[in-house]
Amino acid sequence: MQMATAVENVVFRGLHKFLRQSNCKLFTSTESRRCLNGNSENSHHIKEAGFGLLFDIDGVLCRGHQVLPEATSAFNKLRDRHGKLRVPVVFVTNAGNCLRQTKAEQLSEMLNFKVTPDQVVMSHSPLKMCRHLHDKHILVSGQGPVKDIAKGLGFHKITTVDELRDMYPHLDSVDHSRRTILKKMTNGEKPKIDHPQIEAVVLFGEPIRWETSLQLVIDTVLTNGCLYSRPTEVPKTHLPVIACNVDLLWMAEAHLPRIGHGSFLLCLEALYQKITGHKLRYTVLTGKPSEITYHYAETVLIQQARKMGIQSPIRTLYAIGDNPATDIYGANLYNEYLGSKLLQQMSQAKSVAIGGNSSNFLDSSEVVIENMEHNCAEVMESVLVCTGVYSKTTSLEVLEKDPVDHGHRDFHFVPKLATPSIEVPCVHLAIKEIFKRENFD
Repeated sequence: MQMATAVENVVFRGLHKFLRQSNCKLFTSTESRRCLNGNSENSHHIKEAGFGLLFDIDGVLCRGHQVLPEATSAFNKLRDRHGKLRVPVVFVTNAGNCLRQTKAEQLSEMLNFKVTPDQVVMSHSPLKMCRHLHDKHILVSGQGPVKDIAKGLGFHKITTVDELRDMYPHLDSVDHSRRTILKKMTNGEKPKIDHPQIEAVVLFGEPIRWETSLQLVIDTVLTNGCLYSRPTEVPKTHLPVIACNVDLLWMAEAHLPRIGHGSFLLCLEALYQKITGHKLRYTVLTGKPSEITYHYAETVLIQQARKMGIQSPIRTLYAIGDNPATDIYGANLYNEYLGSKLLQQMSQAKSVAIGGNSSNFLDSSEVVIENMEHNCAEVMESVLVCTGVYSKTTSLEVLEKDPVDHGHRDFHFVPKLATPSIEVPCVHLAIKEIFKRENFD
């Protein structure tokens, strides 16, 4: 079953519930309970938050390396007089070219309080659950410490695009000056390659040399990982291809949106289909708007709530983002699962969300889920800020009418799912609005 069809079925199965009023019923905590912070001397009665916050980073809290002033004031409001968070918070980013420890350190410096790696969900984080892929020999594309990232996710046999390029230097021939150097180095001799077959491709994020990664990834898929051979036909079923982060655009310091990993994937898909006449198939798609990413983030947030001593259920999740095609679309799509209460079909939903069609595709034992039905949120509200990809007056994203489909091809486009529950100018006003709705201050 193709992914687009599967996702379409899931979306329309619960769509009537999504078309509720924007100011839908919110569930708030009505009790003051004892804060279980491990220090009985400091324990006091406070109101527990019955909601949690999922923050996007780029375009919401910062623009590249520039921290938005609204982010500082927003987190001042979220902390108590001792500097501790009053509400469970998880940072959900489509960035995939760094370790979550590194991202936590960056956030700590940015927001001027300690953010732990356990509070960070990267675009590749859900791959921890794909244990049946961890023993495969993978080719990884991206930039940054891609080998360390892959090892942290559970992969053991890893080759980078740069390493593959060194093994097969003649395959990377777009740079004409490089061709001359190679001719002098090899004198026309064909190098001997002793390298195991690649069994899967993992695309973490946009690479630096797009032409090199595009060429070698296509070569790998066409040969089913045997680059030393020349295929006689296009493989009917190619090796697994895993992609993290499908953002077409993202916002940095520049005044205009920048192309992201989704743009690289668009090039890869178009080239593969043009060359072979066949559609490139993804085994796994992670990062927003994939439902598996929101499910993973929800579980992480519940764990954060328990660490904070919050014992009451987290009924409402607020996903704050700047990109209607990923942050808002994904939050609204995940809200369909929550609204439909299809908990007994969660394994199927996970499979659909990542592009698979097998009910046992994921091994969820890596994520601790205790009494899932009790802990599962009832509503996810999407909150759009205008400090990133989307701007009320000058955005390429038009929400009011005829929205442009900037999403990935494997996510069926339903325009209403790109419409936020809440739209505010900045993240500080987002927190004010959420606190008002939740009667929490």
